[in-house]
Amino acid sequence: MTAPLISSQLGMPSSITPGYMPGFGNDFETEALPGALPIGQNSPQKCNYGLYGEQLSGTAFTAPSHQNERTWCYRIRPSVKHTGRFKKIDLPYWKSAPHRPADIVSLGQYRWDPVPHSDVPLNWLTGMRTMTTAGDVNTQVGMASHVYLVNTSMVDEYFYSADSELLIVPQQGKLRICTELGVIDLAPQEIAIIPRGLVYRVEVIESPARGFVCENYGQKFVLPSRGPIGANCMANPRDFKTPIAAFEDREVPSNVTIKWCGEFHETKIGHSPLDVVAWHGNYAPCKYDLKTYCPVGAILFDHPDPSIFTVLTAPSGVEGTANIDFVLFRDRWMVAENTFRPPWYHKNIMSELMGNIYGVYDAKPKGFVPGGMSLHNMMLPHGPDMNAFEGASNAELKAVKLEETMSFMFETRFPQHLTTFAAKEAPLQDDYIDCWTSLEKKFDGTPGKK
Repeated sequence: MTAPLISSQLGMPSSITPGYMPGFGNDFETEALPGALPIGQNSPQKCNYGLYGEQLSGTAFTAPSHQNERTWCYRIRPSVKHTGRFKKIDLPYWKSAPHRPADIVSLGQYRWDPVPHSDVPLNWLTGMRTMTTAGDVNTQVGMASHVYLVNTSMVDEYFYSADSELLIVPQQGKLRICTELGVIDLAPQEIAIIPRGLVYRVEVIESPARGFVCENYGQKFVLPSRGPIGANCMANPRDFKTPIAAFEDREVPSNVTIKWCGEFHETKIGHSPLDVVAWHGNYAPCKYDLKTYCPVGAILFDHPDPSIFTVLTAPSGVEGTANIDFVLFRDRWMVAENTFRPPWYHKNIMSELMGNIYGVYDAKPKGFVPGGMSLHNMMLPHGPDMNAFEGASNAELKAVKLEETMSFMFETRFPQHLTTFAAKEAPLQDDYIDCWTSLEKKFDGTPGKK
């Protein structure tokens, strides 16, 4: 596929209309100039247009073939020209694991109102607010969860993370993500995945923008094994979209910021690093429309485990236990007979951070508002509040469609530790724990009594 040059304007979104190729984990090929992509080999002695051939590897060279990921890029300059001497910089609100402030208690059930927007100009880097961290970025296990507040485009500024893959979940506003491999436009009810090591710039199409980010230190996100469900439903590969090639050839002073081992470093160059004219491979960014997720569930009785709603999973070394699961609760029919339909009371080994994209979540009809978040850490009990329990326990069990609802969960096998921002600056609901206070003792030892 061929795409035009990215035409970036100062302070404004680039004027290109993004184009996409369907499929998840496909081996794609795309070129922005005809003949820029070599045919039949990866590294010819001389590339067309005077381009440099370069490979971007997302896995070890010797990874099994079904897991091996790499992309060959044909670019105006090799990447070694996109970095110079590094200088450490401070982004005080973006934290990495292990991060455990001594005066913060992470043990508990927590919930936050939406983090408010600011009148201060904030871009993708300065507007990132870390809420929790888990695992260890240096050993490449675990994750961090963030809220982003963005009202300003990155102009001649670029970023990549050597630490992590980023899963972006918008809640408000629209973004344009200009990457080395093409352009993604992103709106609420969509998600994007930006691979580790990929250079990009984030522009604001509709301001202010707010959303959630799962920073994945471990194995990359893949589609979950459907098991007995079979080949269809849940997230289908065809609904993921990868951008076609687009490039910049701009000689302007630019900053490139790199996140490496939890620290940020800046380097200055004299041009845009988004100069890949053609590429082929299976290591690339993508977007996905959450409205295309096809949920499955109980059609007779009982409530299945929430894992049935997994969109993406990042595996760990323990079979069946994820480093991270990304789980979606969207519109769906509730039809189970003689069943308490909302999520039941439980505690488990996974730590669950939830976010509300829009609407009302059925287990928490009050207080969990769009843009808000909650945290139920590992082995801490949680479940419906009193109103949800009473309503579900006494409802007429006819078929009911949950509508105008979309919430998600970042679930990890590691405990999630609060940052100082989450505990002291973000709008924490101090009374959240009280939502279970009014639950009554209903025990009656009379035989046959319900």
